Amino acid sequence: MSSQHDSLDDGAAVADPSAIPVPDDVADAVKTLIRWAGDDPDREGLLDTPRRVARAWKEYCAGYDDDPAHHLSRVFEEVGGYDEIVLLKDIPFQSHCEHHMAPIHGTAHIAYLPRNHVVGISKLARVLHAYARRLQVQERLTAEVADCIWNALHPVGVAVVIQATHACMAARGVRTPGVAMVTSRMMGAFRDDERSRREVLALMGF
Repeated sequence: MSSQHDSLDDGAAVADPSAIPVPDDVADAVKTLIRWAGDDPDREGLLDTPRRVARAWKEYCAGYDDDPAHHLSRVFEEVGGYDEIVLLKDIPFQSHCEHHMAPIHGTAHIAYLPRNHVVGISKLARVLHAYARRLQVQERLTAEVADCIWNALHPVGVAVVIQATHACMAARGVRTPGVAMVTSRMMGAFRDDERSRREVLALMGF
């Protein structure tokens, strides 16, 4: 099944960011923030910063224009009777926390137990990125990815585990870098059957 070897590259959510028009009020808002932080938005090094920042945030939040479930709409039934765990592990992602708009960097492990069809493996990464490219909290991101796969594919089970570091904790507040947060959501067989749960967690490396 050639589609199963799709690249994990989730594609350019914004093909040419430099071409995105930036409304004056958005640029002015960034200038206001720069000025409030203590710098001069009119000095040479910062003249183009407001529009660069605006375009960057359009990229960071491109997931608002992406329908995660759409990536799971095409499935494949010719899988030779395969009915064991399908796992995509160590998927890197970046998001931003909705409390401080600070970066979240992490990896996700996504597994499902197919009922009678599978989906191209890159689509699992695309679902993750569609939700990650929004203002997030890690707990909700974990639940959204799992729920999307559960509702779209109707599998026997879904397991999503996310490990991430949060700049809002590392660079401000408690200022404790190097701390990883782990969240999980188990559905179907992975929630109800302890042996299945242990198996999928072992495959993920836990």
